[in-house]
Amino acid sequence: MMRFNKLFMVRSVLLFTAGATALWAQSFEDVPSSLQDRALVLDITARVVEKDSQEVWNSSSSKITISGRAVGVKLLGANVIIAVQFTPYLTPEGNTILVIQGQIWVNIPEQGVQYQTTLQTVPVTFGEQVRFLPLGASSSNEDAHIEVLVNVSPYKTPDSAVVQERLDSKEE
Repeated sequence: MMRFNKLFMVRSVLLFTAGATALWAQSFEDVPSSLQDRALVLDITARVVEKDSQEVWNSSSSKITISGRAVGVKLLGANVIIAVQFTPYLTPEGNTILVIQGQIWVNIPEQGVQYQTTLQTVPVTFGEQVRFLPLGASSSNEDAHIEVLVNVSPYKTPDSAVVQERLDSKEE
């Protein structure tokens, strides 16, 4: 795996966008009642963490989707573009599998643009936080790294107001 840890400009502004290809609902009432029992919420946080776990930037979003439909995240920096798609799948046994596809473009001076792609399949439980490192893990405490954290939970809960409150607090 190529290491880009020192190549992106940590102090430059990263632009974070998240979009669901399945449902673009922003409230509980916007989701058709026939899908509410199958809908999922993906809480996504992208952040830059420097040495000693000091967070220097973050952005969060919550998106509604259904099993098999991706939620995409794009991070744009001065010399890096990171595109990640999270696709949750509910199995007939009631388990959840999260497929993570990452694409990275880095412009390295005097070398040009380099491209890398990753694909991971991760079994998860509702409420479990998955940590994805699109540029890989830092090899020393001097390097900063980008983390994308995702949490999958059922959309319809015994208290739907909790879901709506979470969506309202993370609107873009």
